[in-house]
Amino acid sequence: MLTMIFTVGLAFLGYLATYVNGLRLTQRQARLDRINAQLNDFYGPLFALMESNSQVYDTFSAMYAREDGRDPFDHDIPPTEEELAQWRTWATSVFIPNIRAMRDVVVTRADLLIEEEMPEALLELCAHVSGYEITAARWAQGDFREHLSVVPFPGRGLREYTRDRFTQLKSEQARLMGSTGRRPRQ
Repeated sequence: MLTMIFTVGLAFLGYLATYVNGLRLTQRQARLDRINAQLNDFYGPLFALMESNSQVYDTFSAMYAREDGRDPFDHDIPPTEEELAQWRTWATSVFIPNIRAMRDVVVTRADLLIEEEMPEALLELCAHVSGYEITAARWAQGDFREHLSVVPFPGRGLREYTRDRFTQLKSEQARLMGSTGRRPRQ
């Protein structure tokens, strides 16, 4: 009788250990799936768009820098008509499509946010895009009195936010996948 109780007890403990381990693995896989979705569908695209937009803006600023090295919109002397025409070309071809794509990621995939509330930098991005859409609509009508969005671009804050969250999620992804940070031997 004692042997039977002992055997049943061991079997129960084995079942319990298997159940707990399976539950732990399922939770780990669910967390990894969520992180993968966050990286693939939200933070990865947002980070890539932000970084590429920043590099292209830096290129524009360098190409059209004044003698003191500042770009025409960061200067005491207003931009010339030629500089404004170039800006409209760059803005309509590159900058506005990029920020619209960023806004679309935020609006359509907000379910993948790390935070429980929408971060301020993302709200400012959405407002900035809306401000540029009215400016671009005026350009399309031939009205070139305004050249910037009515809401400033949240450059530094958005860049820090996207880089921080992307890096944080990549680290957690590597941890969950058991990565040690070492490259495999070839």
